[in-house]
Amino acid sequence: MKEIESIRTLKGVGEKTEALFKKIGIQTIGDLIRYYPRDYDIYKEIISIAEVKDQEKAAVCGTITGSVEIKKVRNLTIVAVNISDGTGSCRLTWFNMPFLRSTLKRGMTFVFRGKIIFKNNQRTMDHPEMFTPAAYEQKLHNMQPVYGLTAGITNNMISKMMSEVLPQLDLSQDYLPEELRIREQLAEYNYAMNQIHFPKDQQSYLTARRRLAFDEFLLFILALQKLKEKSEEETNHYQMKVVWKTEEVMDSLPYKLTKAQENVWYEIERDMKGHKLMARLVQGDVGSGKTIIAFLAMIMAAENGYQSAIMVPTEVLARQHFDALTNLLSQNDLLDTYRPVLLTGSNTAKEKRMIYEKISTGETRMVVGTHALIQEKVEYESLSLVITDEQHRFGVRQRETFSTKGEKPNILVMSATPIPRTLGIILYGDLDISIIDELPAQRLPIKNCVVDTNYRPNAYRFIENQVREGHQVYIICPMVEESEGMEGENVVEYTQKLQHILPKDITVHMLHGQMKPKEKNQIMEEFAAGQIQVLVSTTVVEVGVNVPNATVMMVENAERFGLAQLHQLRGRVGRGNAQSYCIFIHGQNRADTSKRLQILKESNDGFYIASEDLKLRGPGDLFGVRQSGLLEFGIADIFRDSDIMKKASEAAAEILELDYDMQLPQNQNLRERLEEYTSHQLNDLGL
Repeated sequence: MKEIESIRTLKGVGEKTEALFKKIGIQTIGDLIRYYPRDYDIYKEIISIAEVKDQEKAAVCGTITGSVEIKKVRNLTIVAVNISDGTGSCRLTWFNMPFLRSTLKRGMTFVFRGKIIFKNNQRTMDHPEMFTPAAYEQKLHNMQPVYGLTAGITNNMISKMMSEVLPQLDLSQDYLPEELRIREQLAEYNYAMNQIHFPKDQQSYLTARRRLAFDEFLLFILALQKLKEKSEEETNHYQMKVVWKTEEVMDSLPYKLTKAQENVWYEIERDMKGHKLMARLVQGDVGSGKTIIAFLAMIMAAENGYQSAIMVPTEVLARQHFDALTNLLSQNDLLDTYRPVLLTGSNTAKEKRMIYEKISTGETRMVVGTHALIQEKVEYESLSLVITDEQHRFGVRQRETFSTKGEKPNILVMSATPIPRTLGIILYGDLDISIIDELPAQRLPIKNCVVDTNYRPNAYRFIENQVREGHQVYIICPMVEESEGMEGENVVEYTQKLQHILPKDITVHMLHGQMKPKEKNQIMEEFAAGQIQVLVSTTVVEVGVNVPNATVMMVENAERFGLAQLHQLRGRVGRGNAQSYCIFIHGQNRADTSKRLQILKESNDGFYIASEDLKLRGPGDLFGVRQSGLLEFGIADIFRDSDIMKKASEAAAEILELDYDMQLPQNQNLRERLEEYTSHQLNDLGL
């Protein structure tokens, strides 16, 4: 069995199953083994019934105190018993498992494991797992993988496939040079792959994870360095003159640019008139004013007689950018001169033909759109500048696509993710970095609070009041739907619950990544238009829509997200003139969780938050906390693994300095793996 083989070669995988796996990005055996668990269900120490908190998943050892109750409700058989451990009691219920009556006897003691819910002053547990004390001892600290799922795929299905595939694959040929692996004290590839899916214990998991995170960073940085080397030799074929029109547009704005914005603009202006092709990253918090800088760059290109394109991740955001750009041009009598166009996937065939013609003849000098901008049929007359969002950083092939449409354009990447400069230099090795570290004076700071689940009734009343005042609300949940072995609120059930709690005249809708693009687009448009008052969503709203009327961001299970991502989410509100609020609800009353979240409460400065977050890292953070939606690696995380990333960066520099083309025997396997990575993986990382 080889990694390049299709998953169709596996037993039980037919056409339908193959289509389902394609939805989560799995087509080959290699894709499958690199589909790492998103969490682990850990069999923890037994605790007393009295210690268990509401909604907590726990193992308790209890003695059955009464006789087994069995009743039928329609086609359901319900089995229930009461247990006690001397500190408290709990009622257990199972559905359609009548055979348990012969196992459950008064006076018998078992370990029961499941989620305990407080109902009517009584602890209850539905469908608990059941073990003898000796059997649970065997399970203690066992880590069962929990994978990201989609409808039709179960956790058990993926686990079974993994356990079938891993023994059949020859993973013994390690592509890391042995000297490097030993020096960095990294596990062998074979061991890492097996232990990441089925860890023997927590230490085995951490050892495997460290090796695989190192690999991801090393391959990423090697690919970047190759790209940088290439771009440093590239001449700017669209060398421009400084134009007065940009100064006039700045003077016409209803506000004055901040000093930070001015500094960044002059850096871009200098790049665009330089001999070397521009490749620049502009970092700045949400609301720091990156978009106006992008528009000024487009105006400079247009005044020099060239075309520019700005590409964003969603159609709704493309429409909003297009409207903002046309308003700016209209106010400065430039609309008829530059004739901007909007190009997205939902344009009709007739509209697309007309837009393509305007682009190819040079009738338009400005193009706003989504990925439709790099489709084969789009021919540019003189594309001198491409501006893109970090979620869609151009891969090698995408940059090549643009260069086949003329000379290579200048590249400007906009990012709202605050990354400490030391990490930014590694991560964006092919880009020069500019930072807008100042918010416009008219922005009201967001008011934050960190609370536990007891605060929910107050939060719902507050949300209703905000809606009555004409505002809108985001509520973020960590999961789409209830998941095996995963704790936390999910979008589907939360939406249904909220539709019952809030008055009927308040429209509550849901949004998540498993919806069809057209459906997601429609919901975002309705929310942007004010037709939906409360949007319950996963982190898909992290980028993609600008709703100045939204004043409340409430995040459930805030402890499951990294601070950088929570800060990104918070940036969805506070975009208008009204006071905005962010409510972080944590489901774990742990001191370290609370300490992390207090950083967000005390500061709205993304760069400060990112640097503080780095200081608080520890092994306990490694389970189930996605630190950032930026550059989604399979397992590595730029914040919590910053030390691994630095080591991988040093290793990459050493390899390239000694053997740039990686022709030495010890680098041969790594070169082959890098070639495979560059062709298959880079686009998946959004690079």
